Amino acid sequence: MSIAAVLVSRRSGGVRNSQLGRQTGRSPAQQLWRSLSSVAGGLAIALHSLALPALADPFRSANPRNIDRTTEAAFTAMFAEGNYAQAANLLGNASRNEPLAHALAASLAYLNQDWDTLRDRATQTRRSAERLMQSDPLRGNIYRAVGHFLEGGYAVSTQSTVAATPTVLRELQRAFSALGEAERIAPDDPELNLVKGYIELFLATNLPFSSPEQALEKLQNFAGPEYLAQRGIAIGYRDLEQFEPAMAAVDQALAETPDNPDLYYLKAQILVRQEKYRESLEFFQRALEKEDQLPQRHANQIAWEACRAESVVEGLRDGVSRQRCNPLLRRR
Repeated sequence: MSIAAVLVSRRSGGVRNSQLGRQTGRSPAQQLWRSLSSVAGGLAIALHSLALPALADPFRSANPRNIDRTTEAAFTAMFAEGNYAQAANLLGNASRNEPLAHALAASLAYLNQDWDTLRDRATQTRRSAERLMQSDPLRGNIYRAVGHFLEGGYAVSTQSTVAATPTVLRELQRAFSALGEAERIAPDDPELNLVKGYIELFLATNLPFSSPEQALEKLQNFAGPEYLAQRGIAIGYRDLEQFEPAMAAVDQALAETPDNPDLYYLKAQILVRQEKYRESLEFFQRALEKEDQLPQRHANQIAWEACRAESVVEGLRDGVSRQRCNPLLRRR
């Protein structure tokens, strides 16, 4: 199936199109690009390490690259702790030469629908990656790919699907080309395999565009640290409706990062997919206990899904449930 088919897919990498899980207010292309740009700009590059060498490389325990410590602290806050507010504050002081910092800032802009900042940070991700090519072609190529994904995400976010299609196709082609160059340099690199694993996983669970098994294998065998690899594996198995391994993976991630509200949200979603609505409420609530750390739209989505699950437990009709829960999507 061609890349163009990505733009018209009805499958979402998020909650299923069911009574409880239907996404609201986004086109199919926007749903996919929300996944891709968030992952490419955030999950796919956000790693945490408990013991690092002198250089602040959160990806590698041997042969570290020079990544500034403020950037490292920002993605640790965002993805180990689920504290987006702290991450945003830290990124204000991060190195302008580090493409990871720009990619994380672009991800936050996307979540906040700040399209001008998304455009600027996506371009800065790519340009800083191009400068990095001279000293570190592996990471330069990885972040060239991330930059192109983010630039495609900006096009879909600000244009109609038809108008954005040529740009998206071009940016996808460039991104995959850059990832191919990185793979030729170091095919077993953990940073590269985390990026590719997440991207391929989201594509595969939206379309038969790539192999979900291959993506899961990358995350299982080459990506790190374990909590973030397991998080991706849980998402993949959730969307493949293989709930037993999904639950095992999210529980393993929670064992390592027990204060992350995103993981409680993910566990609640898996329980909802299993129609275990009453059990899901505990984990929705645990995620919402830290909603002040989260972007408002993200917190609103969690609150909406929690309300819909509670409505099922209470036996409310769908129309009544929507009337009750939909205002939560517009909270400020």
